[in-house]
Amino acid sequence: MYRYIAFAALCMAAMPAHAGELGAMKAESIDLAGFLGVVYYTPQEDGYRVVTTIAQGEAGLPVRFVATLTENQIVAVSVPGKLGESDQIIEISRVGGKLVVSPQAIDGIVVSSPKAAVD
Repeated sequence: MYRYIAFAALCMAAMPAHAGELGAMKAESIDLAGFLGVVYYTPQEDGYRVVTTIAQGEAGLPVRFVATLTENQIVAVSVPGKLGESDQIIEISRVGGKLVVSPQAIDGIVVSSPKAAVD
């Protein structure tokens, strides 16, 4: 129960990110084909500790992905598409000392975009 409350609070505390850039301890909301969640990072000695938490709809069990990114590293979070549909993918990269959350394109087609963050 407390996990759901913490997840909801984190979603509500999400701040808007400009041009996909994410500031330290500033969360950005994402929507991957009905899997809703947030991405945030904290600077660590060995890189940026990136935390992505998603859940299917509002009632789904939250799942957390954690990765430490150094300069020029990329991690992707994806949700498989239905039969005949593309996967929904969000790419998280560290470039120039900044963390960028962006949709991944397949053959020039954007398959998912970060959802507007909640104020």
